[in-house]
Amino acid sequence: MNLTQYIFENSKNLNNKYAIFQGDEKYSFSELYSLILKISKKLDDFQLSLDEKIMIVSDNSLFFIAAYFGIIASGRVAVPLHNQFGEQNFKYVIDSCNVSCFFIQKKYVKKFEKYGISTKILFTDDNLEDAITVFDLKNEKGIIKPINEKAKLAVIIFTSGSTGIPKGVMQSHLNIIHNSNSIIEYLQLNQNDRVMVVLPFSYCFGTSLLHTHLRVGGQIVLNNRFMFPGKVLKEINEKKCTVFAGVPSTYQILLRRSPFKKMTFPTLRLIQQAGGKLANTFISELREILPNTQIFIMYGQTEATARLSYLPPNLLDTKLGSIGKGIPNTILEVLNKEGKPIKYGETGELVASGDNITLGYWKDPETTVKTFKNGKLYTGDIGTVDEEGYIFLTDREKNILKIGGFRVSPKEVEDYITQLDDVVEVGIIGISDDILGEAMKAYISLVENSKLTEKMIISYCKNHFPNHKIPKEYEFLNSLPKNNSNKLDRVKLKQMHKEKKGN
Repeated sequence: MNLTQYIFENSKNLNNKYAIFQGDEKYSFSELYSLILKISKKLDDFQLSLDEKIMIVSDNSLFFIAAYFGIIASGRVAVPLHNQFGEQNFKYVIDSCNVSCFFIQKKYVKKFEKYGISTKILFTDDNLEDAITVFDLKNEKGIIKPINEKAKLAVIIFTSGSTGIPKGVMQSHLNIIHNSNSIIEYLQLNQNDRVMVVLPFSYCFGTSLLHTHLRVGGQIVLNNRFMFPGKVLKEINEKKCTVFAGVPSTYQILLRRSPFKKMTFPTLRLIQQAGGKLANTFISELREILPNTQIFIMYGQTEATARLSYLPPNLLDTKLGSIGKGIPNTILEVLNKEGKPIKYGETGELVASGDNITLGYWKDPETTVKTFKNGKLYTGDIGTVDEEGYIFLTDREKNILKIGGFRVSPKEVEDYITQLDDVVEVGIIGISDDILGEAMKAYISLVENSKLTEKMIISYCKNHFPNHKIPKEYEFLNSLPKNNSNKLDRVKLKQMHKEKKGN
């Protein structure tokens, strides 16, 4: 089954139900589906190859959603990119995917003129010379192409690569369908759910919200202004949202830099957290503030389409800090170096298998072979299990530091410092040290007018950690750098440190 067919199988004819809300604008399921088919037909008119990679650069909007599902409906491959992906990264994707067709929001078109888009097929959201305005397309309706759902590529999600070259994760129609079914099952999503979306659709967590809620006939509320978190919170209540989702920084900002603690959310049925480990202190605060809301702590990777595990909300107290167990129809194991399940108290690598495990990396067979072995995804995340099989992450293998012969997890130290009331975010990187080989540097952002000092943080750490686990250097920032998925950008922190040292 084509992914677009799956998403709208039960909702395409809902004339009187709105699918999308954005500000004062709203669009019904039937309006959205009609626009998707028009886009699919127009792509067919250009006789593009069914392997064509088509780029989307747009804020979350009706334009993005219609373009995304229209491309997939036509049997071609959607390549959504964040508008701040970076010039070298854009050029790499355009060249490596041989992009000849673009869907670009009008306000971003100038940014792409240097790539010669005037000589290629350009769709946009508003009147623009030499471009096709999707909202002016004729009433001709296309069809949804039948495909081999297991083998056919639907989407390439590009993420920042550790080598500086973006990694393109290839997701099939089946990958997304399978993962969406699992998420719908454990969250018990239904047609009465309405999700507030602040995460970009160029990120797999963002598109998973799109896939799952539209599949069940639920509704999407788009808000691209999380820099004003108070207004987002207000709209959750105004639009009577039942679902909210965020990465760790989303909740850290809400808890430290918004009126979140002073508000109530009577319609909010559940919240989702993924995209990295949220410190236990923040999870506990969420529990206090939202006593009647289910809190789902989840773990995933783009290479697994989106989700891999979740912790049932009723276990938040007894299993605080755990990512839970594998989602329905996905096997998640912690294996030692011999490839065998670890015993209680040991640590190993998280390994996943199931139909949500993607097809590998675009034009990177070497990394694909290292990461995907015998149909299993080797995540690179290190963890342990308790006596009941619940998984606890310790850190990513590549983040582990070697300090004076000791293996140190920066995440453990970050989580401890975060327990201080005035701390919003902490990011720790490894820096060179003449004596220990490596040492830690902590970047910290604080609440406004905080009196917390470096000496106070060092004293606090000394009460809990041995000397090799106490950061050697500290730097205070208004906010820590984020990547396009709004996750902490450790690569940027390392660059900042090098620039400061003049390296």
